[in-house]
Amino acid sequence: MDAAIASIIDFIAANRGWAFWIALLFAFGENMALISIIIPSTAILVGVGALVATGSIDFLPLFLGASLGAVLGSTFSWWLGLRYGEAILKLWPLRNHPDLMQRGTEAFAKWGPAAIIIGHFFGPLRPVVFLMCGMARMPFLQFQLYNVAGSLGWAYVVPKFGEVGGLLIGWLWGLFGA
Repeated sequence: MDAAIASIIDFIAANRGWAFWIALLFAFGENMALISIIIPSTAILVGVGALVATGSIDFLPLFLGASLGAVLGSTFSWWLGLRYGEAILKLWPLRNHPDLMQRGTEAFAKWGPAAIIIGHFFGPLRPVVFLMCGMARMPFLQFQLYNVAGSLGWAYVVPKFGEVGGLLIGWLWGLFGA
């Protein structure tokens, strides 16, 4: 898996013009029910954020692509929950992770709609919290209010974390390696 992540990051570094689209694709997958369990998108977006620190790519296209992808992926998950209800939980890979549904239920009971924002940042909630909003028939505009806020925050913080880490490693390398 690490080799696949490194290959994707190398591809983005070599094809900086694709950064927006690749960030969109991986953010969509990371925020979409069923897919987010099997794709290491957060690791990829953190790694790509480190490329910002090297000057290989610009932050803005990465942020914009990740923002749009996160909104689209979580909205699609909301729609799946609305359309298919609890039947979606019987599909692979969700059926193999009943603990996720329990965590999602507990988070929703504790934080209400704010669980949508938290779900963007907390991996174990991400695959189910958006589905649960649809299953609970949360109104679209109410869902989007929290979803857009969470998507923008997540799309900023995840690659920025990689950028800051890259800057720190570069600084340490210059301090001790030179």
